[in-house]
Parts: sequence; structure tokens; C-alpha cells
Amino acid sequence: MVGERDEAEERKPSSDEAHSAFTPPSGMDQVPAPEDGSTTSEFAVPRGLSPESTQETDHSAFDRPRTYRARQVPPAFTPAEGVPIVKLTKEAPWQDRMRTLLRMPVGDRPVAEVVQRHDESGQPAVPRVLDLTLRIGELLLAGGEGAEDVEAAMFAVSRAYGLDRCEPNVTFTLLSISYQPSLVDDPVTASRTVRRRGTDYTRLAAVFTLVDDITTENTDITLEEAYRRLAEIRRNRHPYPGWALTCASGLLAGSASVLVGGGLVVFFAALIGAMLGDRLAWLCAGRGIPEFYQFVAAAMPPAAMGVALTLGASATNWEIRPSAVITGGLFALLPGRALVAGVQDGLTGYYITAAARLLEVMYFFIAIVMGVLIALYLGVQLNAELNPDVALQAAAGRPVLQICAAVCLSFAFAILLQQERSTVLMVSLNGGVAWTVYGAMHDTGGISPVASTAVAAGVVGLFGQLFSRYRFASALPYVTAAIGPLLPGSATYFGLLGFAQNRVNEGLASLSTAAALALAIAIGVNFGGELSRLFLKVPGPGRGSRRAAKRTRGF
Repeated sequence: MVGERDEAEERKPSSDEAHSAFTPPSGMDQVPAPEDGSTTSEFAVPRGLSPESTQETDHSAFDRPRTYRARQVPPAFTPAEGVPIVKLTKEAPWQDRMRTLLRMPVGDRPVAEVVQRHDESGQPAVPRVLDLTLRIGELLLAGGEGAEDVEAAMFAVSRAYGLDRCEPNVTFTLLSISYQPSLVDDPVTASRTVRRRGTDYTRLAAVFTLVDDITTENTDITLEEAYRRLAEIRRNRHPYPGWALTCASGLLAGSASVLVGGGLVVFFAALIGAMLGDRLAWLCAGRGIPEFYQFVAAAMPPAAMGVALTLGASATNWEIRPSAVITGGLFALLPGRALVAGVQDGLTGYYITAAARLLEVMYFFIAIVMGVLIALYLGVQLNAELNPDVALQAAAGRPVLQICAAVCLSFAFAILLQQERSTVLMVSLNGGVAWTVYGAMHDTGGISPVASTAVAAGVVGLFGQLFSRYRFASALPYVTAAIGPLLPGSATYFGLLGFAQNRVNEGLASLSTAAALALAIAIGVNFGGELSRLFLKVPGPGRGSRRAAKRTRGF
């Protein structure tokens, strides 16, 4: 008994002995303990197994594994036809080349080719290049250029001076640009605020010429030269004096009154009313009054002139169509330029800028409504017989006179937009073509006015884009003035007159028609510009492919 107890005590482990769940139980073959100082690894080949080859050879992380089989290879990330190469043809305008790069991911963009030379160190002066880029973008955005075109211009200038990893960002009042030299360096960001806006397409064309020269290899423009030319563009006076702009405003209103059925007397009445409204708006601007009230003041004289002619015709039994005077005055005030730019920004994916532009259009429209309604309400209280249907019925039977009026209207609109003299004739003819298309579809073919307006605006956008590519300039000077004859002046007047005569339902229906016509103009112009790319060679990754500007897929 004593001997058995001693054997059990020998088999019993001591209290300080280490235990493991993987220790073989007693009675099994024990694995010898590793020698002191030896190391083991969980990736070591277990004992009892031997690799296929025990030869010591050099291996690389890029070698094929021994179990690799070509038939069992997983699908490759690279497509079978290879990665498409982005070909930026030098013959294409810089707008198309930069727009193509902006719509690509940052990692897929090719390395920038330094077009302009730098100082003696050979390195770009980052703060000065960013400042120059922002100043150019400020002039373009203040002149009414679309957000996508402003970003393309900023991107083109920064790449021309060697800053390839730049990301411009444009909103309605703020421009910013960020440059990161490499993935491990801190980015440099600069911004600039647009305080004032003005309509001067001559200055806009000069900025486009400067950007085109900067991005051209054959033209050597240093930073100092670019700053000097930019300062000259800022200091340049407007191409037309103030009295010419006032006369152009009167000519625009008079031509619009003839376009909707007015005669010679109505033409001069609309001309005088629009000129009085323009001078009144200039007086308010000189006193620092906000632009909203300037539109209210400018809308009152043409409407008051129409009411006065209506009262005079009723007293003397004079057959005249004074309602066309009010309609012509509305043509001179409707913000077609801001409307087209706002819808274009929305269609190209810049929703914040588009919402801000359309909100500005709504405020201007409300101001016009207030000014006209004040005059119409006074006319209704004085028993003025306002019947615009008579004027429109008479307007349908004189197509040649209407086409001439449309050309004159576009000519006056181009003067108001401060366009270059070399582009005025071309855009005037474009406006005449637009009205011809509209009259052929609506008056002759009996097609809906909204559809006819959209097609005519598409023709304007198509021709305007082709003209701009031919001149390597912005498309706005060739488009904005040409849509003048298509503006919904008559529908707007019908709606306001309905409200003044307590016919709310008819007024709302007419204003809805005016809104539909305005959207048809904006969408038609944008679609015509996109349609022109079918006839142009646009750079991109492969034949016929072009990245869309849409940022989302709708889900």
C-alpha cells in the first residue's frame, strides 16, 4: 500500500507545474521539448510533412504560386481590350479638353504638360498661379459664364503652369481651388468671393482669349504677362456708351411690340416707355438701391405708357393695339441670360449654383410682376379696356415683318450685352433663324408653342456652339441675344393682366405657360450645344465615348 501511494504521488503533477490543453495525456508518446534558444513559427512546415522541393531558391512576391493554373485564373481587373488611353488632341478647343479631364477620376488623369515657362528655379510659384487662376475664374463667373466652363478655365490655367493635381470648385458667389503636390504633402487651398456681377461679353471674350493663349504651346506667356493682360481687361471701358445702351433698350422693346402685332405708333410708344424705364433704373442704381427695386422701377413706365394709350384710344375711338407696348416692355426686362445659365448649371450637375441662379431669376421676375401690376391695376381702376388678343390675332399674318423685327430685337439685345462688334451681325441673323423656325412650326404647322420654342432654341444652341468653336470663344455671346425673340413676354403679360382683372385661374394658367416656355428655351439651348458635339471631334478615352457630367445615377 505504501509503494502504490508513492507511485501515485510521483504521477501527480506539482502545483507549480505548467499545464496545457494540447499536452498529450499520460500513456501517449510524449513530444520532446524544444531545445533552449530555438524559435518556431506558425507558418513552419509541420513535422511529418515535407515540401515538394527543399532546395533553397530565391523567391519574389510577383512569382506565380505553384498551384497556379491558367484555366483556373480569377477574372482580371484590367479589361480584355486594355485600359483606354485618353487622347487630348491639340486641335480640340481647350474647353473640350479640360472638360474631359474634369469628368475623369483624379487617378486616371494624364500627367500635365507644362505649357508656360517659370522663373529661374524651374518650379511653379504655387500661390501666384492659384491667385491668377481665381482671378480669371472670378471674371468669367461675374460675366455670366456657366459653372462647368468656369471650372474648365481654372483647370486649364493651373495645368498650363504645371499644377496638375488641382481641384477647382465653383459656386454662385465663391470660387476655390486646392493643389496637393503629392499624396504625402499638405494641400494648398485658396478662395475668392464674387462681390459684383456685370454684363460685358466683350470682357468675357477677352478672358477667353487670354486662357486660350495660356494653354497654347506656341504662345509664351509668363505669370507677369498674364497678370498684366488681366489688369488691362479689368481696366477696359465698355464698348458702348450709356446713351447707346438706352437706345438699344428702346429698340428692343419697340421690335418686340411689332413682333406681337403692334404698328408704327406702338413701336415708338414702346421705345419711349422702355427708354424711360432704363433711365429710371440707372437713377436708382446711382443711388445704391438694390437691383430688385431697379427692376420694379424699370417695369412701370412701359406698362404706364400702354395704359395711357389704351385710355386715349378709348376716348377718341382710335384703332390701336396698346397692349403690345406692355408686352414689348416685358421683353426688355425678362432675365433670359440668367435663366439659361441656371438651367445649364442644373443639367451639368452643379445643383447649388443652379438653385442660386434660378432663385435670382425668380426675384427679378417678381420685381417685374410688381412693377407691371401697379400700372395695370391703376388702368383697370380707370376703366381701361385692355384686350391683348386683338394684337396677337393681327400678328399672325405678316411673317416677313416679324422676321425683320426678330433680327432687330436680337441686334438690340446684343448691344445691351456689350458684345464685340464683330459678333453682333452673326447673332442677329441667328435670332432671325430662330424666329423663322418657330413661326414655321407654330403658325404654319400648328405645333404646340412649347415644342416649337424648344426646337427653335435648340437651333440657336447648335449654331451658337458651332460659331464659338470656329472663333475659339465662349458660346454665350452667340446664344443669349439670339433667344430674345423667343422669350415669353406675351404669356407673362396675359398672366399679369388676369391677376389685375381678378381672373386668377386664367392668370395662373398663362404664368404656367410662360414658365414652360422659359424652361423650353433653356433646355433647348443646352441640348443644341450638346448636339453640336456630334459634329465635333471631342477628346476622350476611346472612339465616340464621353464621360457624362452627371454626378449621381439616381439612387
